[in-house]
Amino acid sequence: MTNRSGKFITVEGCEGVGKSTQIRLLREYCAAHGIDAVFTREPGGTPIADKIRALILDPANAEMVALTELFLYAASRSQHTAELIVPALAAGKTVFCDRYTDSTLAYQGFARGLDKEIIRRLNAWAMGGTTDGTTIDYTLFIDLPPREGFLRKGGADPSDRMDSQNIDFHERVYAGFCAIAKSEPQRFIPVSGRGTEREVHERLVAALKERSFIQ
Repeated sequence: MTNRSGKFITVEGCEGVGKSTQIRLLREYCAAHGIDAVFTREPGGTPIADKIRALILDPANAEMVALTELFLYAASRSQHTAELIVPALAAGKTVFCDRYTDSTLAYQGFARGLDKEIIRRLNAWAMGGTTDGTTIDYTLFIDLPPREGFLRKGGADPSDRMDSQNIDFHERVYAGFCAIAKSEPQRFIPVSGRGTEREVHERLVAALKERSFIQ
């Protein structure tokens, strides 16, 4: 078992909810308040994982089947977790990750229809198991239905294979996130994605303060 003193926070949500913006604002908050934090994303996060990310998101790979997609996400996560996340947590850093295992369950489980228990097992395996320091402490779920998210961002990004899935797919993703939130209320923290960027940021900070994660 790897000794762990850091905290692991994931940020989840559908397309267009503003995760990238909120990650940037959290980064600025941590810097201003002396929080030693690492910010990363999935798929990707390391050079090898980023190469896998390119395969997953390339719209030219339209023939990719759901199981291939699942395995590629797991491969990216395995490399990312071992190379970046575990060492950072062991060093006592706070890790914020833009998407992680819950996205796989929502996208490939609820939306693609793959077996959710197999996905959970594969997620745990890709994390190296839950005993090596990769257990998620909190998940900030930016809650905004996909139709509102796509309206906010001006439509789907044609250069992103996952973003370009039809709206029914994204509705199933959203239903998946809501189901996970209901099943794990201690870890999963829904925060409304409506309003200005600053309003959403203040809600995220308030949620972390409420759980004594930050002062």
